[in-house]
Amino acid sequence: MDIIGIGYIGFETTKLDEWRSYGPEIMGFQIARSPETDPESLYFRIDDRRHRFAFHPGNVDRVAYIGWEAKGKIEFERAVARFQEHGVELTFGDAALLEQRGVKNLVRFRDPVGYQHELFHGQKWMPRSFQPGRPHGGFVAGARGLGHVVLITPEAPQALEDFFVKLMGFHYYGPGAGKGKTAFYRSRLNNNTSHDIAYGLGPGRMGVQHIGLFVKSLRDLGETYDIVRKRGLPMQMTLGQHTQDPHISFYHFTPGGFAIETIFELEPWHDDGFELNPEQLSTWGHELVGPILGPSVRTPEEVLDPEGLAVLNALRARAGA
Repeated sequence: MDIIGIGYIGFETTKLDEWRSYGPEIMGFQIARSPETDPESLYFRIDDRRHRFAFHPGNVDRVAYIGWEAKGKIEFERAVARFQEHGVELTFGDAALLEQRGVKNLVRFRDPVGYQHELFHGQKWMPRSFQPGRPHGGFVAGARGLGHVVLITPEAPQALEDFFVKLMGFHYYGPGAGKGKTAFYRSRLNNNTSHDIAYGLGPGRMGVQHIGLFVKSLRDLGETYDIVRKRGLPMQMTLGQHTQDPHISFYHFTPGGFAIETIFELEPWHDDGFELNPEQLSTWGHELVGPILGPSVRTPEEVLDPEGLAVLNALRARAGA
């Protein structure tokens, strides 16, 4: 499938007011205009797209959906046909949902452990329209997608790897240098970073562990780091440089209980073409000063809606058969 990367992510939150101040003041996001059909939700921009993040009022802080961007109409239609050929249950977006997401077309589907995904094409945008919420040089998105997301999964079935590699055509990048069982995947069109999405095994647990966002300058990274420290926001890992990616970054916790990794690329990604097996996570820094799993990681019953929980339970039943 010709997928660029993650186009947008939607969350449910109990802390809408905290996000309303956190987004522009800490991260430099722009508050976007909410669609007329969704006035109670909060939308953020990080570039010229109509939005990249949506926060919907809910009873628990959790990821609601992950939107993957197909390169265009023809690539979207080919992907839909491939899903259908392999028996993936799809829900096509109606006019109201398309307007809410600001896209030309989309389908919704579940991964094998129950997380909700969407595939879309043609998201609305206006050139030179992004206005950061505070002085900020901007984020790197566009042709690579908005960044990456790391999810916790209570199961690590072969079906999950097959779903991304054999069906969606993603590259398997390896487990990285983290402890435990983790799998990194990047879309076929991504030649800029090692992963768009990763799943970390956490028995009995689910949720977003962190998302990664790229800023355009080292100054943007440093100023965000200073703001986080001066406001006393909880940190996960200090400033440091990863081994497998030539990036400098730090991790801090958001109002939603998951971490944001703010990243600056020291040099273009090497696109090595083979699986690396680093002996340590980082070449310097990245001291762990907070929990690896924040309060966003809960039980499947708390994180998944009934449809997602049914998908996970069906997977478990097949494994136990």
